[in-house]
Amino acid sequence: MAQTQPNEDSKSVRKIKLNRKSLHEQVAEELREQIISGAMKPGEKLAVKELALNIGVSLTPLREAIKLLAAENLIEIAPHRGASVALITVEQTRALFEVIAGIESLAAELAAIRMTESEREELLELHEKMRSHSGDASPARYFDCNRKIHDAIVEYARNPILSEHREKLAQQAARVRFFALKDMRRREEALQEHEDLMRAFKERDADAARRIWRKHLNGSGAQMICLLENG
Repeated sequence: MAQTQPNEDSKSVRKIKLNRKSLHEQVAEELREQIISGAMKPGEKLAVKELALNIGVSLTPLREAIKLLAAENLIEIAPHRGASVALITVEQTRALFEVIAGIESLAAELAAIRMTESEREELLELHEKMRSHSGDASPARYFDCNRKIHDAIVEYARNPILSEHREKLAQQAARVRFFALKDMRRREEALQEHEDLMRAFKERDADAARRIWRKHLNGSGAQMICLLENG
């Protein structure tokens, strides 16, 4: 398939490097990151033809990618109005974090018992890397490490049913956490919660790990609600 050249006046979106994923999955991955990072704003209408031109794909894979992201509740598709980036509301955030805090705190409890020593060391290395970026003006590199830590904890819980249910909510939760971590005060609080969790993992204290991680997730949700309510 021949790729078209982007219009220089159009909104900039990175070109996609082809890999073993299907094209529409690659497009979805690119758009997902744009949405989570806030580069594509809540409520922003998707100009589908322009977006396809910018990315360098035809309309078919783009439309399939939009369907994937709609299933993740990152994009809303309305009859006769097209697709737009999903809004983040107080009600949605409260409901989301009631659930995600329960799922991920259980993952932390299980991981404290089930992870290997080498896995714990990998988490500690990620934590140290994240801490090195805690003072960055942009939260991007800090958040990348943060995200990998959250994902690893779920993986180390070794519970496929838990992983399946968390996967359905992971992108929505990541989006909210990214917004919350733009606030430096929340970033400092979150870093301390991560440090407390690493200590619990070192001691293999499953109960403490669960409590710390529930507090951590609830804190991210509460910070986002505060930002939304105060506009």
